[in-house]
Amino acid sequence: MFELTIITVAALLPIVNPFSTAPLFLAITEGYDQRTRNEQALRGVLYMVGILTTFLVAGSLIMNFFGISLPGVRIAGGILIGRVAFRMLYPPDTVDLTPDEKRESRKKDDISFFPLAMPSLSGPGSIAVTISLATLSTAWWQYLGIFIGILLLAAIVLLTLRLSGRLHSLLGVNGTHAMTKIMGFLMFCIAIQFIVNGITDPELLQLFRAGLATDIPA
Repeated sequence: MFELTIITVAALLPIVNPFSTAPLFLAITEGYDQRTRNEQALRGVLYMVGILTTFLVAGSLIMNFFGISLPGVRIAGGILIGRVAFRMLYPPDTVDLTPDEKRESRKKDDISFFPLAMPSLSGPGSIAVTISLATLSTAWWQYLGIFIGILLLAAIVLLTLRLSGRLHSLLGVNGTHAMTKIMGFLMFCIAIQFIVNGITDPELLQLFRAGLATDIPA
């Protein structure tokens, strides 16, 4: 269980990347006092925990309902995570939010769910990783280990957001960009490993051989 907890934090931390979320959090909470900003950070983290836990519990049910195999989830998740990692290594000129979304988020009194929790903290990449971790679990204590990992991740994210002002001043623009690229590289490595595990999975090889056998005439 302890090993699963560490794996969960290590897999999700580069994807959630609270260091790159901190500048966005400062931007969308511009004009808020520190108390309101802390409340928004706490709500956003709680939403993140709720979203990831939902996919942790319902991940296997979703796969069974749609007939999705474990290798398919790993390969798809790896491709999706790799795309996000590539954008972190080579960021576009603009951030993910459009100008209209930025203005809308500033007008809202509560920005904790959108855009903070979704898609900044618990986007498609972290959801894909959570579902993949869920498919590897067969006992309740394994699910518990992953859930504890999500809670530890939430504590790291909350601490980072609460210290976002100091952190951004300490790292500066160049330091924040460097941290984002480091996280992007780690995420890209995780994405490649997901794809490799999916391709070399015995279940996928068995399905591939079965498909070839049906194509060969008797």
